[in-house]
Amino acid sequence: MDLKEMESAIEGILFAAGDSVGVERICMTLEVDRETVDSVCQKLADDYRYQRRGIRLVRMDNSYQLCSAPEYADYIRKAFESRKPARLSQPALEVLSIIAYYQPATRAYVDQIRGVDSSYTVGLLLERDLIEECGRLAVPGRPILYRTTQTFLRSFGLASLEELPELPNASAEDGQITLEMRSAVEKLRAEQEAAAGAGAEEEISEEELLAAAEELARNEKRETADGETAALPPETEE
Repeated sequence: MDLKEMESAIEGILFAAGDSVGVERICMTLEVDRETVDSVCQKLADDYRYQRRGIRLVRMDNSYQLCSAPEYADYIRKAFESRKPARLSQPALEVLSIIAYYQPATRAYVDQIRGVDSSYTVGLLLERDLIEECGRLAVPGRPILYRTTQTFLRSFGLASLEELPELPNASAEDGQITLEMRSAVEKLRAEQEAAAGAGAEEEISEEELLAAAEELARNEKRETADGETAALPPETEE
C-alpha cells in the first residue's frame, strides 16, 4: 500500500466512524506500524489545515477523529438550524479545572477545594460529556471518582492531558502534600477498619475523613521537618 492509498484509507475509516478511532485499530486494519500511522495522520492534518479545508483531523490521546473546522462553525450551525451551545459558567470551569488537574477526583475533594457544594455542577459536566465516572475511592462510603473525557480534550483543543498548562502557583511541595494526603487517607481507612473490628459503632463521613487526612499529612510533614532540624549538628563559630 503506497502513501496516497494509505491516506485515503485512513480518511475513509475516520469519516465512516463518525467518532474517534484508536490508533492501534488503524494499525491492525492497515497492517502497518504505529509510527507510520502517526506520520500519515499528521500529514493529513497538515494538508487539511494548509488547504483551509472544512474538516480537521485531530489527535486525542491514542486516537484520531475527523471534525469540522472551527472557522466554519457559524455556517454549520446555520445549516442545521441549531443554537450555539451555552458557554460554561465560572463555577463549571472551576470544577472542570480541578478534575482535569487532580483526576481521578471525588466530588467531596472538589467541594473541599472550592468551599461550596458542587453536586449540580458535576451533574452538568456529566451531561455535557466533559467528565465521566471512573470507579470508586477505597474509603468508607465508596465515593465516585471522576475524570475528563475525550470530549474534554477535543473541546479544548488538546491532544492529551500532558498539554494542560501548568498551574500558576503549583510547586513541588503542593505535589508532596497531595501524595501525603493519599497515604494518610489509606492510613485513616485502615485505622477505621481496625476500630470497626474492635466494636466501634461511630461512622466517619467522607468529608471528615478527608479533613482528618489533610491534617494528618501536614502534622507528619511538620514532625519530619522538626526531626531533621533536631538531627543537625550545632553550628560552631570560626
